[in-house]
Amino acid sequence: MILPIEKGENNKILRQKSAPVEIINADILALAKDMIETMIKNNGVGLAAAQVGKNIRMFVINREFSPKQIFINSEIVKMSRKTETIEEGCLSFPGLYKKIPRAKVVKITAIDENGKRFKLKAKGILARIIQHEMDHLNGILIIDHE
Repeated sequence: MILPIEKGENNKILRQKSAPVEIINADILALAKDMIETMIKNNGVGLAAAQVGKNIRMFVINREFSPKQIFINSEIVKMSRKTETIEEGCLSFPGLYKKIPRAKVVKITAIDENGKRFKLKAKGILARIIQHEMDHLNGILIIDHE
């Protein structure tokens, strides 16, 4: 099911810090599936649960960019000091593109759809997507970056 995407800088849902997922059940898995469908339909590379009105710590990434697609209760455990500045867009701000500096490499831990914890070292565009989606989980929007 395609879900409506939350939009706008004054959107209270987008501005909230998301709560951890307590249990991975059929509802969470159905939401993840709908998020993937919504992301693909909107030509996105990633989508956080907050962007579809659910303030939980979950995001999805297009399989074209990531070996894992569903990230639950993710934490960035390490970021490279080296950064690069590239233009980003956001499904919650259609038509807005902003050059944002981000770490070139990140290491994260997360839980997948099977409830298994995994580690991932991401570089390049995948590292950027992860950082962008992690911002959403913390109520930080693309417009907040200078």
